[in-house]
Amino acid sequence: MLVQCESETNSHNHLLDGCSPVDPHPRGRNHAPVGSSSTNRIARRCLVSGRVQGVFYRGTARERARSAELTGHARNLPDGRVEVLACGDEGAVLRFIEWLWEGPAAAKVLDVSIETLELSAEEWPREFRTG
Repeated sequence: MLVQCESETNSHNHLLDGCSPVDPHPRGRNHAPVGSSSTNRIARRCLVSGRVQGVFYRGTARERARSAELTGHARNLPDGRVEVLACGDEGAVLRFIEWLWEGPAAAKVLDVSIETLELSAEEWPREFRTG
């Protein structure tokens, strides 16, 4: 089950403590890129907390996302978190979000908050980047 946590003290092993279920299907329309015939494409913005900067988190996320044919980005935030935008096939995005809890070997993920986004065709990223 995919959940959204408000507290950064929640751990992956206690996903249901203080967390609410996240509907993997966006409310309203969520447009896929032009030329795509898939109706199961979703976009999720994730904020990853813990020891996630300086441990090759973004680079590993980029490799994982590209191998799963996802688009979006991974970028460091000034507060020490990493913001990840994951767009693509619903199953691939949800599996990628599960991986966000693990990260590379040197990372220690404490929380992953998830937000459903509704992107127009013009807003849909064409590749996965780090920044």
